[in-house]
Amino acid sequence: MITDRIAELIQARVYRPEHVAEAAAARRRAPNFAGAEGRLVIIAADHPARGALGAGGEQFAMADRADLLERLCTALRRPGVMGVLGAADILEDLLLLGMLDDKVIIGSMNRGGLSGTVFEMDDRFTGYDADTICRMRFDGGKMLLRIDPDDPLTVRTLEACGRAVSELAGRRLIAMVEPFISRRVDSQVSNDLSADAMIRAISIASGLGSTSAYTWLKVPVVPDMSRVMAASTLPALLLGGDVPATPGNAFSGWREALQLPSVRGIVAGRSLLYPADGNVARAVDMVVGLL
Repeated sequence: MITDRIAELIQARVYRPEHVAEAAAARRRAPNFAGAEGRLVIIAADHPARGALGAGGEQFAMADRADLLERLCTALRRPGVMGVLGAADILEDLLLLGMLDDKVIIGSMNRGGLSGTVFEMDDRFTGYDADTICRMRFDGGKMLLRIDPDDPLTVRTLEACGRAVSELAGRRLIAMVEPFISRRVDSQVSNDLSADAMIRAISIASGLGSTSAYTWLKVPVVPDMSRVMAASTLPALLLGGDVPATPGNAFSGWREALQLPSVRGIVAGRSLLYPADGNVARAVDMVVGLL
C-alpha cells in the first residue's frame, strides 16, 4: 500500500532532497514518446497545482495526497498505460516511489492561472521549464492555453506558450498544448466547446513557436470531431475532463474520435482516477481497450 510509504516519502524530502535528482538520473526511460504502435494512454495529475481539487462533485477529492498516489500507482501499473502528466511535486513523489521506470513523463508548465481567481486567465509559467524537463530526463512539457477574446492579459499566456514550444523543440522535447477559446460567465471561466471554437483554438495552437515539429495537441471531444481535427496535421491526444455523469457516453465519444488519423490516444486524470464506481483499474482498462 502506498499509504504505508508516505512517512518514507516525507523522510526523504526532509533528510535527502537530493534523492529526487538521483531517482530521475537512475530511471529507465521509455524508448520513445509514441511507443511502437503510436498510440498512448497517459494519466494526468496536474490539477491540484492549479487549485483544482474537485472530481465527480466532491470538492476536495484530490486533496488527500496518499489517496491520490494510491490511485495513480494503480493506474500506472495497468497494462497499456504509457505514462503520466503532472506537476513537480506529484512527479517527484512518483519518482521516489519508483513508479516511473519505462514511462513517458510530461511535466506541467503553466499552473499560475489558479482555478476560481480573478487572474485565472493570466496563466503564467510557475511550474516546469524546458531546462528542468531536459535535466530530469522527462519527455516533454504540457501547457494550458485559454484564449479569452475579451481579456487583454490573454496575450501574456499566448506569448509564454509560444516561447515554451520553441524552447522544448530546441531540446527535441514534446510540447503538449491544450487550447481553448474561453470567456468569463458569471465571473467563472468557461471553455467554449463548440466545433467552431475548437477549430479556432487548434489553429492558433498549431502555429505557436518557431517550429511545430515537436508539438502535440491535447483536445476535448466536441461535436463534429472530424471537422475539428481537420484544422491541423499535428498529432493529438483526447483529454478526459471531469468524472462523467454517464461514463458510457464518454467512452463512446472517445471511441469515435480515436478513429481519426491525427488522434493518437488519451490523456485522462479525474475520469480514470475517480470513477463513479471507485474501480480505478477497471476504468483504466476500459480506456486502454479503446485503443
